[in-house]
Amino acid sequence: MTTRTVAIWDWPVRLTHWGFALLIPAMWWTAENGEMGWHMRLGLVLLAFVLFRIFWGFFGSQTARFASFVGSPLTGIAHLFGRHKHPEHAIGHNPSGAWSVIALLAAILAQASMGLFAGDPYDGATGPLNAAVGVLTADTLTEWHETFFWVLVSLVALHLVAVLLYQTFGRKNIIGPMVTGARKSDALTDGNTSGSITALLACAIAAGAISGLIGTGMVEQWFT
Repeated sequence: MTTRTVAIWDWPVRLTHWGFALLIPAMWWTAENGEMGWHMRLGLVLLAFVLFRIFWGFFGSQTARFASFVGSPLTGIAHLFGRHKHPEHAIGHNPSGAWSVIALLAAILAQASMGLFAGDPYDGATGPLNAAVGVLTADTLTEWHETFFWVLVSLVALHLVAVLLYQTFGRKNIIGPMVTGARKSDALTDGNTSGSITALLACAIAAGAISGLIGTGMVEQWFT
């Protein structure tokens, strides 16, 4: 059978993917070691990354767009239990992997968002939007922020287990394409279509602006 190299993932998807892989452990380490200044800076970077990935999910390349891979939850469950076959020539996320992506992005966004309001101004560092909510609300969000992190870790662990299972037993090279952006496939498989530079810049500027405005305290002033 004739094979060729097919584009799967664009570089913005790969950048955010490996950015998450580095930032989430770094967030844990900084919190555990009392490096709250770095914790908050990295939290804003994480927020920018997840916002960019969400925006890119609407305006990015074919395999980055949610519309191209997110189906019904029932299809995802059916695929998970082997009752729905993913087409051999399809590229990108399969139906169950798609919902894993949605769950991870939602969890990262929730974790980063709660961190913006977390902390106690009388006992340590606070998130950049802490003053926008009452003390009781901030205390509640702080507890949720600390507890929900382990929900996020559990989702990441499930993701890693699924990747290893597919890599080992499904004989599907999942890790390689997320590094190089491409894989070997048969001649019938169509490659990924790239997103526009305009969309890329717009998504990056929007994500960076939102995170930057929050980090500088400008957004907090609107609520105080």
